[in-house]
Amino acid sequence: MSTTASSPIEVVQAFCDAIAGGDLDPVIAFFTDDAVYHNIPLEPVVGPDAIRATIEGFTGAVESLEFKVLAIAAAGDTVLTERIDVFRFPGSSIDLPVMGAFELRDGRIAAWRDYFDLNQFMSQLPQG
Repeated sequence: MSTTASSPIEVVQAFCDAIAGGDLDPVIAFFTDDAVYHNIPLEPVVGPDAIRATIEGFTGAVESLEFKVLAIAAAGDTVLTERIDVFRFPGSSIDLPVMGAFELRDGRIAAWRDYFDLNQFMSQLPQG
C-alpha cells in the first residue's frame, strides 16, 4: 500500500473501500504498528494483530461487509466518516449507522474509533 502522496481523506476512503474486498491483509496494511481500534461500546485493541482479530470476530459469519461512506471530512490528519456498514449474511443483512473517527500518522491509520449502537447491531443478528 502506498499512501505517501494521498490526502487523509483519500487514505480513509481507500481503507473503507478495501473492507469490501474481503481480504484482511490489505486492510491491516493501512494501520501503524501501534494503532488503536476502538469500537466505542467495547474495549479498545492495540496493534495490527489485535485489530485483525477484532475484525475477524465480527465478520466471521458474514458473507460480505461493506462500508458505505455517506459523508467524509478532514481537519488535518483527523478524518470523520458517516457510514452505513452493511453486514451481509445468508438470507439477511444488517445496515448499521456508524460515525467513524480516524487519526492518521505518516499516511497510515494510527487510531480508529467507531461510534454506533451495539444493541441495534446485536438485535439484528441472524438467529441460528
